[in-house]
Amino acid sequence: MIDPVETFKTEAREHLVNLEGALLELEEVQEDRELIDTAFRSMHTIKGAAGMFGYQDLTDFTHHLETALDKVRNGEMEISKELIGILLDAKDTIEESLATPAFDTHLKIVTTRIISRLYELIPEGVASQKSGEQLPEKTQINGSDVYRVRIKPSSTTYQLGLDIIPILRELNSLGTCHVTTCVDELEGTDDYDPQLSYLYWDIILQSKQPAPSIADVFMFVEDDWQIAVDPIDLTDGDEQSDKLGELLVSRRIINRSQLDAILSQKAVIGSQMAQQGLATESAINAALTEQRVVRSLKQSSSGQDATIRVPSSRLDTLMNLVGELVIVQARLNQFAFNNDSEELLSIAEELDVLTTQMRDQTFSIRMVPIGSTFGKFKRLVRDLSNELDKRIQLETYGAETELDKMVIDKLSDPLIHLIRNSIDHGIESQTERTASGKSETGTIVLSAEHSDSFVVIRIKDDGAGLNSTKIKQRAVEKQLIDPQEVLDDEAVHHLIFEPGFSTSETVSDISGRGVGMDVVRRSIQELGGTISIATQPNKGTEFTIRLPMTLAIIEGLMVKVGGESYVLPLSAVEECIELSHPNVGSHTRKRIVEVRGEQIPFLYLREWFDIRGEPPSIEQIVITHVGQEQFGFCVDEVVGQYQTVIKRLGKLYEGATGFSGATILGDGSVAMILDPSALMDAVGENQRRTKRSLTISH
Repeated sequence: MIDPVETFKTEAREHLVNLEGALLELEEVQEDRELIDTAFRSMHTIKGAAGMFGYQDLTDFTHHLETALDKVRNGEMEISKELIGILLDAKDTIEESLATPAFDTHLKIVTTRIISRLYELIPEGVASQKSGEQLPEKTQINGSDVYRVRIKPSSTTYQLGLDIIPILRELNSLGTCHVTTCVDELEGTDDYDPQLSYLYWDIILQSKQPAPSIADVFMFVEDDWQIAVDPIDLTDGDEQSDKLGELLVSRRIINRSQLDAILSQKAVIGSQMAQQGLATESAINAALTEQRVVRSLKQSSSGQDATIRVPSSRLDTLMNLVGELVIVQARLNQFAFNNDSEELLSIAEELDVLTTQMRDQTFSIRMVPIGSTFGKFKRLVRDLSNELDKRIQLETYGAETELDKMVIDKLSDPLIHLIRNSIDHGIESQTERTASGKSETGTIVLSAEHSDSFVVIRIKDDGAGLNSTKIKQRAVEKQLIDPQEVLDDEAVHHLIFEPGFSTSETVSDISGRGVGMDVVRRSIQELGGTISIATQPNKGTEFTIRLPMTLAIIEGLMVKVGGESYVLPLSAVEECIELSHPNVGSHTRKRIVEVRGEQIPFLYLREWFDIRGEPPSIEQIVITHVGQEQFGFCVDEVVGQYQTVIKRLGKLYEGATGFSGATILGDGSVAMILDPSALMDAVGENQRRTKRSLTISH
C-alpha cells in the first residue's frame, strides 16, 4: 500500500514547483490574474493537506502565506519584488520542512522571521478575513456545477493520525456542501473498536470551481480511501429523474426490479424500503438531500477526463517487460524465417504490429514535458544574478517538448551546470556590457525542440563568448596539450570538457574548481546524447545538446565485422557506401574517404576491436553524423534495420570505450551497441596522444 504521508509530500513538492514558477513569472508580469490564482491555489492546497495529515505547524505557517496571496488576489495588496522574495524564501522553508521528520526549533525560528517580514508588507487597516473562506454571496451559487461526493475513509484512518475535518472544510471552501453523515456500519456492531473508522459521508457539492480543484482535495488519500465524485446532470429532461426511487437506483442502493415492486404497493417509498431492509436510513437521508438540492437547481454540470497516478517504478517495470517482449518477438521472427512457415510468418507479422503499438503507447506514457525542468531554472538565474550583482533574464522556449521522464531526471544537473557557467563566465558585468555597447541586462535562452527521434536542447547567452587564447594557455598550464600543438578553434573550445579544466582565477561557490564540464559531457553521453559548442567573441556562446527521446528501445542498424554483430543508432546514420579502394591516411586507425567531393574520416572497426580474419574484398562504410560532423565506420556487412532493446553493460565493460549498451538478437546471441560520439572522441584522443609523443621525441 502506498504511504499516504509520502503521497502528501510528493504532491506538496509538485505544488511548490508550481508556486515557484508562478512567483518568478509574477516578478516580470505583476498583473497576471491567472498566475496569482495559481500561486494561491498551490498554497491553499498545501495548507489544507498539511492540516489533514496533522502537520499543524506547517498549516499555521502556510495560513499566513495564503492570507497574503488572498489579499493580492482580492486587490487589497500589491504584488512586489519584496513580497515575491519573502514567498520564495517561504517556499524553500516549506520544502525543507517536508524533508524533516519534525518541525524543529530551527524551522520555527525561520518561519517566525518570514511571517514578521510578511506582515511588514501588509497594509494596515486591511480586514483580516480568513484565507480560503468564501463570502456568503460567493457560496450562494448561481450557475454552478453540482457533484455527488462520497467519502469513505479506510478503517485505519485514525490509527494513521489522519483527520477528515480538514477535507470537509476544504470542500466547503469550494462552494456549498450539503453533508449527510452515514452511520450504517455502526449499527449492530458488537465488537466496536474506537481506533477504527466506521463513518462515511455523502455530500452534495455546489461549486463554481473547476473539476481539478475538487479532485485536488482528495489527491493525498485517493489511493487508500473510497472516493467517488460524480457530476449530477441537471439538464436531464426526465421528470422522474429526481424522484427518491430513481435517486436510490442511481446511487446503486437498490435495483430497478426492487423499485418497481415497491411502487406497485402504492406506499411511501422511503418507509417501505427501510421496513424491508432494502435501504438504510442514512442512504435514504442522503438521497433526500440530493433530491432537495437537485430540485432547487437547473444548471448544467461538466465532467473531467479521468486520470490515475502511477508510481514511476511501475512504468519502469512496464518498459522493461515491453523490452523483453520485443526480444521474444525478434526470436519468433527468426524462428519463423528459419522454418520457412507462411502461417508462422503471418502470425509473427501480426504480433510484430501489436508489439510495436504497445511499445509506442508505453513510450507515450513515459513522456513528460521538459517544461517541468525548465521551470526551476528561473529561480537559479534570479538567485545567482543577484549574488553576482548582474542583471540577467532567462527566456525559455519549447517547454511543451516531451522527453522520457528518465532522461529528464538525469538531465537536470548538466543543465544546471551549463546555466551556472553562462551566468558566471558568459554574461559580463553591467559596466562591461555598457562599455561594449550592449544592454545592461544579459539574456540566457533555454530552448527545446524535436528533431527526428532526438530532442535538441540549446543553452545560449549573449555574453563575451569563449576566449580561445585564454583556454589554450590554461590547457598548456594544466599539461592538457603541448605548447607547440596546433589546434583549430573548435578543438580549442572542446578543451573545456577535459577533466580538471577551468579558466577561473579564483574558486567560488559558483565555479572555478575544475569539476563540471567533463562531468556534463559524460552525463550527456551516458544518456546517448552529444554536446557541441558554437561561440563568437563579444556575441555569446551556445551549447547544443542532442538526446534520444528514450533510453529503453531504439531503432538500430545492424552490421557485422568478422563473426561479431554490432548495432549503430539508426537516428545517427546518414548513408552506407561501398569501399573497395580507400584513400588511406597516415594514421593506422583513421582513414579518409571522399563522398561527393567531401572528405569524411572513418574508422576500421576490425582494427579498432582487434577482430581476426580476412576482410571481404568489398567492405561497407556507414556514414554517421555526430553533432555537426560526419564520421564513418568501416564494416564487413550491413545486415539491416533492427529494433534494439538496450541492456546495460556489466562491471566487466566499465572501462570499455565506444559502447552504449548491448542487445539480445533473435538467435539468442549478443550484439554490442556502438556509441558513434564516444568512438569519434576516442579516435581524436589517440591522434592527439600520437602527435604529442612525436613532438616530444623530436
